[in-house]
Amino acid sequence: MVDQNILDIARTYDVTTKPDSLVLFSVSFQNDDTNKHLALDYVKNHENAMTIEDTPCGKALLKLDLFSPNSGLSRDEAYQVWGIASTRMVLGASGNITAFIKNAHPLSTFCQYELPTILLNHEIKTINGRDKFLLYAEPW
Repeated sequence: MVDQNILDIARTYDVTTKPDSLVLFSVSFQNDDTNKHLALDYVKNHENAMTIEDTPCGKALLKLDLFSPNSGLSRDEAYQVWGIASTRMVLGASGNITAFIKNAHPLSTFCQYELPTILLNHEIKTINGRDKFLLYAEPW
């Protein structure tokens, strides 16, 4: 069971992003973190761009190192916590989202939490400059 303090961080800490600034990446269940490196490089080169790790919520969760064997959480619980925070962040996003999601695993945080929320959020219009609904029309 996830500690209430950890859930409170995921549920209440700030995940606000400016319009057109949200950058997502998918590394869950992958053998490398190429997508994350691409996202972080993008953020460095785009003034307002930010990932969840740049928000107060993401910074607090990173400090807890939830995927560490010493965290007291199972892998599934750690994904759940990040999923809560990611869902909140995507719910508040607007405009274009930049996403580094090549080979996103069906069980990834992106596929399980972020993508369904993107599709439901009427304020998000595009992903990588293309209509968000076209994401299904081509491979990631």
